[in-house]
Amino acid sequence: MDHRLRLPALLATAGLLAVCVVPSASADPPTDVAPTSAAGGAALTNLDHIDWLGDAVAPPDQAGHTTYDLAADPEIGMLWTYADRQDDGTYVQIGGGVYDPETDTWGQGAFNADDVARAAVVYLRHWQQTGDAASREQAYQLLRGLTYLQTATGPNAGNVVLWMQPDGTLNVSAEPPEQPDPSDSGPSYWLARTIWALGEGHVAFAADDPAFAAFLEDRLGLAVEAVDRQVLVRYGETLDVDGVEVPAWLIADGADATGEALLGLAPYVVATGNRAATTAMEQLAEGVAAMGTVGAGRWPYGAILPWAPARSFWHAWGGLGPAGLAAAADVLDRADLLRPVRRDVAAFTPHLLVATGPINGWAPAPVDLTQIAYGADSRVGSVLGLADATGEDGLERLAGVAASWFFGNNWAGEVMYDSETGRTYDGVSGDGVVNFNSGAESTIHGLLAMLALDARPDAAEVARVAALEQRVTSTLVEAEAGTLGGPATVFEPESAWTGESQWSGGAGVRLEPGGSVSVDVPASPESVLMPVVLREPDAGRTRWSVDGDLVGAVRHDRVGAQGDSPAPGLLDVATLRGASTTGGALSVLGRTSTTYVDALLVQPLVERLVLDGAGGGTALVRSFAADDVTTTVELPGAGTAVVEVYGRLGHLKSSTTTTDPSFEVIIPRRGFALATR
Repeated sequence: MDHRLRLPALLATAGLLAVCVVPSASADPPTDVAPTSAAGGAALTNLDHIDWLGDAVAPPDQAGHTTYDLAADPEIGMLWTYADRQDDGTYVQIGGGVYDPETDTWGQGAFNADDVARAAVVYLRHWQQTGDAASREQAYQLLRGLTYLQTATGPNAGNVVLWMQPDGTLNVSAEPPEQPDPSDSGPSYWLARTIWALGEGHVAFAADDPAFAAFLEDRLGLAVEAVDRQVLVRYGETLDVDGVEVPAWLIADGADATGEALLGLAPYVVATGNRAATTAMEQLAEGVAAMGTVGAGRWPYGAILPWAPARSFWHAWGGLGPAGLAAAADVLDRADLLRPVRRDVAAFTPHLLVATGPINGWAPAPVDLTQIAYGADSRVGSVLGLADATGEDGLERLAGVAASWFFGNNWAGEVMYDSETGRTYDGVSGDGVVNFNSGAESTIHGLLAMLALDARPDAAEVARVAALEQRVTSTLVEAEAGTLGGPATVFEPESAWTGESQWSGGAGVRLEPGGSVSVDVPASPESVLMPVVLREPDAGRTRWSVDGDLVGAVRHDRVGAQGDSPAPGLLDVATLRGASTTGGALSVLGRTSTTYVDALLVQPLVERLVLDGAGGGTALVRSFAADDVTTTVELPGAGTAVVEVYGRLGHLKSSTTTTDPSFEVIIPRRGFALATR
């Protein structure tokens, strides 16, 4: 269950609300391992922990809420939100918010629609992938529970109540509050995830149980109608965010939320051809595509941005926008909608995996280094979405690199998914501390990733190579740590979070004309300099030099009016166009008007991530060079290595094999190479 507010302080603890621990059950779930994968070996997917999180509830009569066959079968499927690890290694089931033992209620609730919807997807996919009858039953009951949470009548018909208490009572206004409040009063993440589950559910049950599938189709129709009247009524309208037009017709203003709805609409449209769903899918997909960016060599490096009101904020959690867009583009046969996915997967993702892995916040500097399963799985799903849409199987190995997070390629170097228990841990902080709780969201996204790996042995093999051997990537230098000269002062805002972005280190430097700040650029491979600066319409210019040699200038006024942005000005990453550097004394001089400098990213022209383990090796090399570049790759392991080279749009340029431990690779401008053995 993630926080929908995009405040970095909350993102750092996504899904980890402070709660009063009251055990609902204290025994560990069983530890049987799932049977087999597509490769014929032991499957990675183990449903024990998510089974243990499950519950059955007979809700009281509540106006506007019912579900399939409720009179004959009054208990519906639910899922506990959190699972906290105790000192003795056992786990307890936890709800959200503060617990009241007198009423046996939580400030938020025990169960939530976000997790019930996504857990239903887990069971649906497991059932479809393995034929497992128990997963079919779990999917059926969770879909009954999810549709009970959906408001079926009245002005909010089609929307979804987020929270339910242990006795089945709906909590439409949680504490702390969610937006919208009441939770079924407008478009939401949980509405988008309901569409995801209902779309996949209808397809799965169409032949198995036509009556239930027809019910799911009716409820999906209600959800689509809600999106039509609340979101798509603004189709074609735009928001003006710092002078840039962005779509005003995204669910909850998010390409992230909208992408998850597309994951349900795409298979449903393929199966039924439903006209209303097709129109909704196409319009929503156009909105997500409009959040795509260009420029593999500059911020945000081709990423599809997740939140329309912010041009300088990207987060890994909830990052399934590219996956949903790929699915919709494939169904609609629209190459124009696939291009933003290509840029996100081929230009942005390799840089992300090398530089930070799936962190919770680039805003625009990497400021929230927390990594969670939701973010890791979102990268896996998005890369595989492009692979499925294009038939380019080689991208599955890149998805394997993204999935290696679960097996140790993270800040802690720890395995985050335990195949013996089915637990996925709740995250790892930027300083390498693992949160060994294992709540529903983490479990769900760990299992979605494992289901994908079980179906793709090549990706699974790469994912298991996860011990960090080498990382060569950007270095962040804080401006406020430098030496000030003339009319220059350290700037400390009241809050580091501006409403759309965040000051790295919570501070920066204010320069008046003639003021300067000097910092040491650490010795590095040949690098391009990327200043993080505040842009304002009336701001001035700065001049940047290394060891006295001019390397570029920045116009801080290159931004439009605030418009619909939550905050004035724009923290942005510039790219100095002067000579590259290998380190030295950097000086920033204020030339005209007032300017603000946040930090400096020192970005190697060729960055790389090298992983070792299980007798194999992986090297991911990403180029920021403006021309083709030749680089030497040293790959761990023995045996034959597959070396694939891709352009910046994800087109395979070459594929070769070698048994050499060290070899040269020619990478096209701003493309990447992936070597695995």
